[in-house]
Amino acid sequence: MSITALASRPTSMRPAMSSPRRYVIRMTAFVIVVAIVAAILAPGVSSAFMSNPALNGVILATTLFGIVFCFRAVLNLEPDIRWIDAHLTQRSQGGRMAAVQPRLLAPVARVIAEQQGELSLSPLAMRSLLDAIGARLSESREISRYLIGLLIFLGLLGTFWGLLETVRSASGVIAGLDMEAADPSAAFATLKHGLEAPLTGMGTAFSASLFGLAGSLALGFLELQASQAQNRFYNELEDWLSANTRLSAGPQQGITGIEAGEPVFPAYIESVVAQTAENLDALRRLTAQADEERRGQGGALGAVATQLAAIDDHLQGQHALMARLADGEQATAAVLARLAATLESDRFGIDEPTRQHIRSLDTTMRRMIEELSTGRIQLSGEIRGEIKLLARTIAALAEGSEAR
Repeated sequence: MSITALASRPTSMRPAMSSPRRYVIRMTAFVIVVAIVAAILAPGVSSAFMSNPALNGVILATTLFGIVFCFRAVLNLEPDIRWIDAHLTQRSQGGRMAAVQPRLLAPVARVIAEQQGELSLSPLAMRSLLDAIGARLSESREISRYLIGLLIFLGLLGTFWGLLETVRSASGVIAGLDMEAADPSAAFATLKHGLEAPLTGMGTAFSASLFGLAGSLALGFLELQASQAQNRFYNELEDWLSANTRLSAGPQQGITGIEAGEPVFPAYIESVVAQTAENLDALRRLTAQADEERRGQGGALGAVATQLAAIDDHLQGQHALMARLADGEQATAAVLARLAATLESDRFGIDEPTRQHIRSLDTTMRRMIEELSTGRIQLSGEIRGEIKLLARTIAALAEGSEAR
């Protein structure tokens, strides 16, 4: 009975990666509503802001920065979604992977590049990729939550600062009252003038608290929309990676164990199976590369064989030509021999110098025939040596490619 069996889900299914535009629209509508409310309450808001422009300006700047950051966190999902759609479209059309690399999905892009455009993951690899992407998404959420906490802190800081000013000013007013003064109106005027500082401190306290809580409320809603957009992106990405994940299936006892909530196999067996599957994928890629190299070497050897065949045909033509030339020279030598014999018999009455000249011509022709035969043998030997050297070179190249 086999321990595990690897099965791959179909990778051609297209994930429904939704666009985060709906969340951007919600956030934009919320910001517009807040701006309209602030415009309606502009007189009161401006007077409250002038209670402490420095602190309230810091709170307002932090709020604006948080709004921009939340919009950026949502809009950053759009390039990664377009990259997934472009990758699936190019893979279905047999093209290459997109040249522009994503930011959040950089680990997935590296895995696809290593697997030559295909995506086949083990459960452990899928979990590692999801953890890495989840950590990147959590980083932006942590920053937005920190900004919300910072706004609350600034509001409380302004509140306590204003209360301290109020208490200090009130104590000064109380200490400066003269209950024994003869003119009550003068004492009341002094009290009225002394209460301006405590009231200013109360304005600082309440305005800082107002702006801090309002800013944290606005950022809280925007952070909620950004978190929903990121969670939806994460869930859809998990569905896509699950569709490209090799699952391990066990025997009937393992299925019963799954239904009962028990683990099918120990964790180390699952790890071994996943590692084995990854090694098989790597072996498959190496085998494909070796096949491509072998086909290239086969083409080169075919070209060499074609050249050798052409050389052999040329040598055969040379041999035939030299054989015909040798036959012609032998026939010429025979004719000259008969002519010499005839001359020696004084059949035609040729004088002695002419006979000697004909004998020397016959000797020269015989020497030429011998030299031609010797040259043909030497040429054949040299050509055979060159062919042997070429064959040894090809064999050495073939052995070197097999060793690689």
